[in-house]
Amino acid sequence: MNMSVVINISIVIFAVLAVGAVAQGDWDTGHATFYGDMNPDKTMGAACGYGDVFEDGYGFETAALSTALFNNGQTCGTCYEIQCFNDTKWCASGSITITATNFCPPNPSKPNDDGGWCNSPLKHFDLSMPMFEKIVTDYHAGIVPVQFRRVTCVKKGGIHFEMSSKGNPNFILVLIYNVAGAGEVTDVKVKGKNTDWIPMSRNWGQNWQTGTQLVGQALSFQVTASDGKMVQADNVVPASWQFGQSFEGSAQF
Repeated sequence: MNMSVVINISIVIFAVLAVGAVAQGDWDTGHATFYGDMNPDKTMGAACGYGDVFEDGYGFETAALSTALFNNGQTCGTCYEIQCFNDTKWCASGSITITATNFCPPNPSKPNDDGGWCNSPLKHFDLSMPMFEKIVTDYHAGIVPVQFRRVTCVKKGGIHFEMSSKGNPNFILVLIYNVAGAGEVTDVKVKGKNTDWIPMSRNWGQNWQTGTQLVGQALSFQVTASDGKMVQADNVVPASWQFGQSFEGSAQF
C-alpha cells in the first residue's frame, strides 16, 4: 500500500476516535441503580448546584455519585463511561457516558449489600432511569454490577457562568457548568473591569464565591480543571449583569 494512503487512513481513524469519549483512566468496578422515572423533572442536579439539568444541557445523561466518588463535590462535572458487567441475566451490550451532577447519600441504617448502596466505601452510580435502561435488559434488575472509567467530557458551546440569584452586592456566587475536557473544575479566578484577578472559593458543588463587590463591572474568569489546563473567558459577563442571569462564553476546554 502507498505510504501516503496509510497516513491518510490513520488520520481518518484518529479523527473518528476523537469525536467520541476519550478514556482518561483505567476501568474500575462498582454498581449502579436508578432513581425517578422517565419524567425529566425527576432528574435534578441539587448537590452539584446545577438545578435543572435539562436547562443546563445535561439531559438524562447524568448520575448521582456515592461518597467514595463524590469527593465532597469536587468531582461534579466529571464524565464517566459505564457498562453493565459480569451479569449474563441483566447486562445489555454497549456503554453509556454520563456527567456527575448529584450526590447519592449514604444510608447507615441499611447494610451495604441490601439498600445501603451508596454507603462508604462503595463506588456507586445512581442513574436516571432512561440511562439505566440502556445498560440492562430490563429495569427490574434494580441494581447491577458495572465497570466504569473517567473519560473526557464533550460539550456543545462554551462554558456557562450563572450569576446566582442567591448572591447580593457583597457576595457573588457563580455556578460554572457545561465544562468540557476533564469536566472537574478545581480553581476559579474572577476579574472585574476595575480589579485584578481575585481567587474564588468553592461554596458547594460547582458554585464559586467571592465577597468582593463586583456589581456594575464586566467580569472575566479563569477556570482551571483537574488536569491542570486553564481557559480564560474575557468579559464574558457584561457590566449590566443581574443576579439570576447566565452567560455563555466562547472559551472551552
